[in-house]
Amino acid sequence: MSKRLKVLFVSTEVTPYAKAGGLADIAGALPPVLKEMGLDIRVIMPKYKGIDIEADQTLLNNSVPLYFIENDSYYKREYIYSTPEGDYPDNMERFAYFCKEILKRIKREGFKPDIIHANDWETALIPVYLKTTYKDDEFFKDVKTVFTIHNLAYQGIFQASEWDKTELNPDIFNLQGLEYYKKINLMKGALIFADYITTVSPRYAEEIQGDEYGFGLQNVLSSRKESISGIINGIDYLYWDSENDSQIPQNFTINSLNKKPINKQHIQTEMGMEIGRDIPLIAAIGRLTDQKGWDLIVESIDKICEKDLQLIVLGEGEKKYQDIMTEISKKYPLKTSINIKFDLALAKKIYAAADIFLMPSKFEPCGLGQLISYRYATLPLGRETGGLADTITDYTKDKAHGTGFLFKNYKSKDLVDAIERALDVYRDRRAWRNIQKRVVKADYSWKHSAKDYKNLYKNVIKSLKRDV
Repeated sequence: MSKRLKVLFVSTEVTPYAKAGGLADIAGALPPVLKEMGLDIRVIMPKYKGIDIEADQTLLNNSVPLYFIENDSYYKREYIYSTPEGDYPDNMERFAYFCKEILKRIKREGFKPDIIHANDWETALIPVYLKTTYKDDEFFKDVKTVFTIHNLAYQGIFQASEWDKTELNPDIFNLQGLEYYKKINLMKGALIFADYITTVSPRYAEEIQGDEYGFGLQNVLSSRKESISGIINGIDYLYWDSENDSQIPQNFTINSLNKKPINKQHIQTEMGMEIGRDIPLIAAIGRLTDQKGWDLIVESIDKICEKDLQLIVLGEGEKKYQDIMTEISKKYPLKTSINIKFDLALAKKIYAAADIFLMPSKFEPCGLGQLISYRYATLPLGRETGGLADTITDYTKDKAHGTGFLFKNYKSKDLVDAIERALDVYRDRRAWRNIQKRVVKADYSWKHSAKDYKNLYKNVIKSLKRDV
């Protein structure tokens, strides 16, 4: 009988215990699927304020053990990473402690993983500690690390004066180590010391090795190109499910797509918009930031709203975009619904109601919105970048396999042109229905991504053993 693969999955947020972004959903959904595939996988995270447990261990879905690192002075706070005024000033200390305590904890409890899977800059010191502080520790011999970049824009950069808080040897604070323009860059440390690096889409794995999306680390990444690959995120198919979703007004399936417009009429009524099942409804859900393409949307918003369509927005973000979109709702009251808030129940209603899902991102490591939109027979319109390019096939270029609409150049004119292309196809009822059926059949559940991760873990162990 082959040995059961042991994996420790490290994340600073895990659904349903703490969530600031998509990482939480991944950390909550991927490990249970990996466990079903036969892995001995365990998850570890900080114990934040509001996590109500009697002991420091509880269970994730399907009995995946979930461990907590406790320190009230670091983690018992209102927010995970930052307040509305900015990042916590002691974030270096908070997450260096997290990484150090994880390694102490597993050694103390005798759980020796084959793979430690770390995620984003907050966990980046784990590969560094293993290759430096613990390099001669017999317990950690043969423990390998996989480090996943969810968004390279966030790197964990701190002043050099905080180096002592890492408890690392000053010898690695240099250009070949964690130094970055005379500051500390934790992400850089993981990119150098991790045994393998993944991103959340194949296209993004390529993009970050170039100047446009490398955010200053492209040379480090390109030097490790043989140890980098991308695996598309999955989504929870039980949670996002047009057939059984109790939070949408009208359920529907691939065989009853004629019922989908009932959801549109409900949202139009609820939001005080003009009611009409044939009015094309475009939706945008998520953060109102430059990364998500809101500068393009704002630049072309009048041209968009002057067309025969409706626009519904849900999300929070930069104040300038919130203010502009609020004014737009006053200018086009029957054609727009601008909701500056986070509301998961409303998000589901919008996914089910919309015809087109808008994602004109400047860059997009993976993107979950387009994958969710498929589950509700809503066609995505995005920029040809990162995970959007990997998961959306442009119908304009490939009618036999098209699943949505893409534009390449980051210009408002190109965004408007893509919307016009989508509206032209929308008027062709038969063509639109065929694309809807195609996207509903698409499978971006976690089982495919989990299989890729399982194979990756095995290959990392095999390849590194050959190198010894």
